[in-house]
Amino acid sequence: MSGQRVALLGAGVMGEALLSGLLRSGHASAADVRVAERRPARAAELEQRYGVTVTDPLEAVAGAETVLLVVKPQDMGALLAEVGPAVPSAALVVSVAAGITTSFVQDRLPAGVAVVRAMPNTPALVDAGMTALSAGTHCDADHLERASALMGSVGAVVVVPEYQQDAVTAISGSGPAYLFYVVEAMIEAGVLLGLPRVTATQLVVQTLVGAGRMLAETGEHPTVLRENVTSPAGTTAAAVRALEDHKVRAAFLTAMEAARDRSAELAAGG
Repeated sequence: MSGQRVALLGAGVMGEALLSGLLRSGHASAADVRVAERRPARAAELEQRYGVTVTDPLEAVAGAETVLLVVKPQDMGALLAEVGPAVPSAALVVSVAAGITTSFVQDRLPAGVAVVRAMPNTPALVDAGMTALSAGTHCDADHLERASALMGSVGAVVVVPEYQQDAVTAISGSGPAYLFYVVEAMIEAGVLLGLPRVTATQLVVQTLVGAGRMLAETGEHPTVLRENVTSPAGTTAAAVRALEDHKVRAAFLTAMEAARDRSAELAAGG
């Protein structure tokens, strides 16, 4: 992708994460990137930090070979109404907005423009993101490969059918929030049990990091790893029993169903 013009429309948290990843990975150079940002202070900050050109959306997409749409779902319609007709017909458009379908984007672009829907998550900020990609009507293998390389600059990538994207949003898109929620609870429990907050935080965070590495590197099923920690009639067994009594597993299922349903509502214009 290096040497190709990239337009980044949306310079919030995820937009900046993608910008930083693209530049660090060499998939784009600062000279090739145009960022759309209307706030003067934010524009100056991005120009100083990354050496990119910050301009208005229409100028950003002019001549772009790849267009990244990184705005809130409720802002996507207005953005496409503004820039859609100006997107080059040969461009690859990558949409990063929960619940926004490829057909929604395609309908607001010139005929035949290739659109890929991407659902990343916030660990992209530390190059440990998880992104699911889905191809639109006009995408071919090359388009998907380009999108995969782009999103791969900030983490892992998987390709899924678009009908699975609401489930992806519920699992990996919103997933970091669930884990942060659990970490919060465990830290508070540590304080309740008499540990200093700093110590409780260190214990919980490193435990999460270590458990994640075990899952990623051993290839073992989580049930096996959990059972390896759970001695008969031991402390872990008592804790897991309490979690089951409080239907924590069922609560996670319900929460993820709610996230999936909300993603579908956003896709329907809700």
